[in-house]
Amino acid sequence: MVEKIEKEKENNNNQDVINLSEIIFTLAKHIKLILFIPTIFCLLTILNVQFLVKPVFVSQAKIMSSSQTQSSQAAGIAARFGISIPEISGDVEWVYPEIVKSRKISKLMLKRKFDTNEFGPQKLLLQILTYGDKEPAVGLDTLIKSGVHKMQSMIEIDKSGNFYDLSIKAGEPEFARDLVDALIEELDTHQKNYNRSKTSKTRLFIEERIVDTHKDLEKAEEKLKNFRDRNRRIENSPSLQLEETRLLREAAVLTGVYTTLKQQLETTKIEEVKDSDYVIVLDRPEAPLERNSPRKKRSVIIAGFLGIFLGIFLAIIKGYFDNIYKKEKKIFDKIKKMLYENILDLIPNFFKK
Repeated sequence: MVEKIEKEKENNNNQDVINLSEIIFTLAKHIKLILFIPTIFCLLTILNVQFLVKPVFVSQAKIMSSSQTQSSQAAGIAARFGISIPEISGDVEWVYPEIVKSRKISKLMLKRKFDTNEFGPQKLLLQILTYGDKEPAVGLDTLIKSGVHKMQSMIEIDKSGNFYDLSIKAGEPEFARDLVDALIEELDTHQKNYNRSKTSKTRLFIEERIVDTHKDLEKAEEKLKNFRDRNRRIENSPSLQLEETRLLREAAVLTGVYTTLKQQLETTKIEEVKDSDYVIVLDRPEAPLERNSPRKKRSVIIAGFLGIFLGIFLAIIKGYFDNIYKKEKKIFDKIKKMLYENILDLIPNFFKK
């Protein structure tokens, strides 16, 4: 029993060796096929990358939001009256991805004109991204929707610490750079308008509060004056002294509020007309020297490996069917030989009869 098992193991091992040898022999026999297929794959890939597939270039900029010095005095004063007002500036955490990829920004970009080698100088981005040199076959609304979708798909923005990496993909290096520059301008304009709107609302609030506070201050001062007119001698009356202190404190508080509001109003007016950049560009976009995709070297290497694997696979398949054909041919030759020999044996016997 043990000897039988050992023989079976030895036969299996011999069979594995034979199978491996057959595979190596098959691959060596079809080496031309294995080398021919990846060569064709590489040549087709080079032609495809060089002439058929449009190149994609990526231009990138590093940006951050400007740190606006903001006073919270107005908000604190408003809180004393139970009113909440928006702060006019400060280290606001901008939602850059949402703003940059918003339909509003994309529509503004579509109205801009750019120079391209493909379509010539000063063409609307809407035309470049949608109908090119052809006559548009659809309405303006449909073109804008398509343009917005394409514009959004070209933009990539990622946060890196306190900075944002903003990049755009385009078919030409200079075009990609110009798109990033234009997008930064639109983003900066958007933030300026947004902050001016907030500042304007804050200014209106402060102006209203100045009017109200001035009225309250006049009333407080009038109360204090009337109190002193009615009470010329309060040295011997603790209650009157306490009342005078209360009135003095009320007038002093309102005077402080009024003075602070006037100061804040001047600060707000300056903020409202200020024209500084809200987007700080740390690294300006440049025209890329090399395409981002398709990359010729990587594409050729991948095509070469795929071609080798396909060549090996086809060689093994061909070798397999060649072996089947050889075995069947041997069987057919044996049958043919047997029939031929039997026929030759029958011929003499036939003539003897």
